[in-house]
Amino acid sequence: MQFRDFDTALFLTEYWQKKPLLIRNPWAAWENPLDPDELAGLACEADVESRIVTTKRETWKVEHGPFAEARFGKPGKKPWTLLVQAVDHYVPEVAALIDPFRFVPNWRIDDVMVSYASDKGGVGPHFDQYDVFLVQGLGQRRWQVGARCDSETELLPHDDLRLLAAFEATDEWVLDPGDILYVPPGVAHNGVAIGDDCMTYSVGFRAPVRGELVAHWCDHLLSEMTEDDRYRDPELTAQENPGEISVAALTRLQAMVTERLADPLAFARWFGSYNSAPKNPEIDWTPETVVTSAAFADRAVLCRNPASRFSFVRQTDDLLLLFVDGECIDCRGDLIALAQRICGQGAIIMDAALLQSHAALALLTGLVNRGSMAFEAD
Repeated sequence: MQFRDFDTALFLTEYWQKKPLLIRNPWAAWENPLDPDELAGLACEADVESRIVTTKRETWKVEHGPFAEARFGKPGKKPWTLLVQAVDHYVPEVAALIDPFRFVPNWRIDDVMVSYASDKGGVGPHFDQYDVFLVQGLGQRRWQVGARCDSETELLPHDDLRLLAAFEATDEWVLDPGDILYVPPGVAHNGVAIGDDCMTYSVGFRAPVRGELVAHWCDHLLSEMTEDDRYRDPELTAQENPGEISVAALTRLQAMVTERLADPLAFARWFGSYNSAPKNPEIDWTPETVVTSAAFADRAVLCRNPASRFSFVRQTDDLLLLFVDGECIDCRGDLIALAQRICGQGAIIMDAALLQSHAALALLTGLVNRGSMAFEAD
């Protein structure tokens, strides 16, 4: 799917992480990519994260999946919403919804959550810490947006939902199929279904937390350090007061900490692996049988697994670091161009040059056998 008319430069300048924007059906031809019954089927799978939120008299209840099929046969009279996480990992048509939003770098993309709601269903007024595009798939939903929130904003007591204690709408719209509402991080919003068969696709983006970055980066550095790496002062001289920690000593001690923390090449290699780690590492995407390079001769197209995360960093002029599902792969020579193609395109056509390159075949074979890429379905 692609947009018919959308000013990316204007959006990034005026709206991205600044203020909400209603985008009336920009698609060349909108088609709802997922049937409600298929969504319910995913919610019955053990490996799929799902929830059902119900509300009655301002009391909110959350049930966690997987659900029995019978749960959807008699959903009850209370307004309810089914939410299924990372649907793009399982349904290629849903994964295609991300493509028009790739003006945001891939490393920022999280997943596509899909919700189905009965009349008046929703999850209550809340705010998120990430950017989200809310694409209306079926039916109608009334969206309200409010003020900016932060960690000091008062929330209602609830174990599973971060509901605002007070919400006052500043804008309100009714979205029809194909319409999109962009909501920046921290902006309060509330969506309520108008009628049954209301489906919404939430294209969400990641924003690393500073504390988590520091903690994980430091953990990584600590794992590589040895006890031999100690403070040394071979040019020590006697000082007037032995109780003083001298400026020279403090400078050397601080350097022992900051030199490793501030290594840009090491940080790039670590962050690429950290950021590309699979969202659901417990799921095994590897093929049933090991693939050899001979298999490429008969298959024309190789596709990325939508559940896999690909990115790259140009480390030096002759070294590119390819990151796939938490693994760092050093690419040199012809592999530099191939790695960029893999990250920038959803599919790779196996042309004669690739078939004749032992290095390219080795790289692609490894990606197929780890489940990060697969041959296009016949």
